Amino acid sequence: MLLSAFGSLLQLLYLAMLVLAVVAFVFAATAREDAYRAADKKQKSFWLVILGVAVAVNLLIPMLFLQLAGVVASIVFMVDVRPALKAVSGGGGRRGGSSSDGPYGPYNGGR
Repeated sequence: MLLSAFGSLLQLLYLAMLVLAVVAFVFAATAREDAYRAADKKQKSFWLVILGVAVAVNLLIPMLFLQLAGVVASIVFMVDVRPALKAVSGGGGRRGGSSSDGPYGPYNGGR
């Protein structure tokens, strides 16, 4: 029973690694090429190859070491590259507010 639960946990872990790699690959594929240059990150083709290999390894080669390398690449893309691409592309998370807006509305300098 314990081995069955451990096997189920590993299957969920493998599935989570695959989903992370696929999501990172889709985000890398949908970003514009010039955004990579503007954000001073590696080229789009570099990230597509790295993340594509991560997806292929998760699907075809059940070697945990290679899968963990793909997870590291996916995490680096999601945590470092994707926010830089969003900031350069104008999707920095602000929705039409000005630079003086606070969490509860515009800051008017104490007036």
